[in-house]
Amino acid sequence: MLEVPPPPDEDGYFGEDVASRYDDPADPMNSPDLIDPAVALLAELARGGPVLEFAIGTGRIAVPLAARGVEVHGIELSRAMVAQLRAKPGGGAIQVAIGDMATTRVDGQFSIVYLVFNTIENLTSRESQVACFANAAAHLTLGGKFVIEVENPRPETLPAGQRFHVWDAGPSHWGVDEYDVPSQRMVSHHFSPAGDGHWRLESVPFRYVPPEELDQMAVRAGMRLVDRWADWHRAPFTVQSPSHVSVWEKVS
Repeated sequence: MLEVPPPPDEDGYFGEDVASRYDDPADPMNSPDLIDPAVALLAELARGGPVLEFAIGTGRIAVPLAARGVEVHGIELSRAMVAQLRAKPGGGAIQVAIGDMATTRVDGQFSIVYLVFNTIENLTSRESQVACFANAAAHLTLGGKFVIEVENPRPETLPAGQRFHVWDAGPSHWGVDEYDVPSQRMVSHHFSPAGDGHWRLESVPFRYVPPEELDQMAVRAGMRLVDRWADWHRAPFTVQSPSHVSVWEKVS
């Protein structure tokens, strides 16, 4: 049985230690090659309207999006992550509500609500993921879009009887994902040097969810799928794609 680690503090798994390292320029997720096309596509989808980012974090996407003249609002559980956002040029002008993205409401209606970098999987039950879709729909104008960037899980590729997948191995980081396929639960274990020959272990739980299940959640929330790409460059999505960017439209 998969043993899920408890949240370490009120900021969940993204406290001050993680927040202080989250914008590491050496991390591929902070590369302009990944950020720029995401910002460009979101700005296009916004069509001049205000947008709301669930799990806005340190503003990795929100700050450059706001710099394009888009009115950006956010919801974020971790105060430590928001402190990092506030320290960035332009970050202080972004309105952020502290709370859970599945239930927290903010004032206003938005042209898009978006959720990037697998963060939907930080909600570790189907019920909370369904609630997240409902919360997105509640914030959208009719015809507004809910945009999610998330992995395309393929646990069937694990060798028979194997629960662990090593996806990164190097002198500064080891990444090991531990799966429990029946429950769609996964714990991502990260090992990194902590000095004096010691290593730091950080373990974060997720609930992975296939595209077709996300579509069911969208329909339940009064939305329909309008686009699905393999990446922010709008490459065609296939069953072999490691991730996808999906866009649902609020229709009711």
